[in-house]
Amino acid sequence: MIKHAATHIVGLAGAGLFLWLDLPLPWLFGPLFSCLIAALWGARLTTINIINDAMRTILGVAAGATVTLGFVMALPGLWDTLIFIPIIVFVSGMVGVWYFQNLCGYDFPTAYYASMPGGLQDMLVFGEEAGGNIRAMSLIHATRVLVIVVLLPVLLTSVWQVTLDQAPGKPVRSFAIDQLLILAFCAIAGWKIAAYFNMFGAAILGPLLLTALASVTEVLNTRPPAEAIWAAQYFIALGIGVKYVGITIEEIRKDILAGLGFCAFLLLLTLAVVSFILLYDLAPAVDAILSLTPGGQAELVVMALIVGADLGFVVAHHLFRIFIVILGAPILARFIRTKPEN
Repeated sequence: MIKHAATHIVGLAGAGLFLWLDLPLPWLFGPLFSCLIAALWGARLTTINIINDAMRTILGVAAGATVTLGFVMALPGLWDTLIFIPIIVFVSGMVGVWYFQNLCGYDFPTAYYASMPGGLQDMLVFGEEAGGNIRAMSLIHATRVLVIVVLLPVLLTSVWQVTLDQAPGKPVRSFAIDQLLILAFCAIAGWKIAAYFNMFGAAILGPLLLTALASVTEVLNTRPPAEAIWAAQYFIALGIGVKYVGITIEEIRKDILAGLGFCAFLLLLTLAVVSFILLYDLAPAVDAILSLTPGGQAELVVMALIVGADLGFVVAHHLFRIFIVILGAPILARFIRTKPEN
């Protein structure tokens, strides 16, 4: 209990500081930086997984609420940008394996699953089963998400003049009781049903699918309130920050630096693909970069909500990316393996 209380004290202190300084995304960046700094200084922070998953259901509901009948009918028209997702995944795997094996000295399972831009938990499970270094993979993926979460707002505000100070939804007091109850039901029932069937990303995808059904049938006609989105941001930030608890100098030297180097490549790859999309006017710039950036699904959904991007467009691309990575990872791993076992 003491560790949990300390974690929330650190997280709320960071959020309070960012609110006081009027900095962007205070409920995301404030706890993220305060927990990260505390973890690097040796604080024993921790989170409760079931609460983190419960907060992720909010993002699933927010994404699912954007799925209307019109959106479903428009999905076939997204092929000209969706086609870039498997290309990005394949190039990331090819370059990532070479980079992590030959330049950073990791074994193949660690190199491969550290380079796959899929769901963090799923990649760690696959990587551990394949004999990879679970701690190294965790730190590399956490660094990827951290870098993208920090740099993406800077890129959006400096290049495309996007503002990050708008509320991610309406205040809860403006909601009808029946709509709040439907949102809560979709979040909890969707999560539990997906978990029962062992669906990957159950905390987000289960609520997303059930909420999409409610939205398409017009039972639901709203997104979650702003307060719920802020709470989700807060717990996402804690989840990233505590992954650095107990980190050693050797891990910083090897795993974190390796992750930073690969992040630089991923960002360059994303910018190259986005530039091609903009050249041929296939999608708006902000929608394209939020859809193709290989960050955490939850973090990018939050970003899309805050900047007012086309959430349905963004979610469609990330779901396709996760689908390809999760289902294709074992197959692709065999295809690109560079050091066969004796």
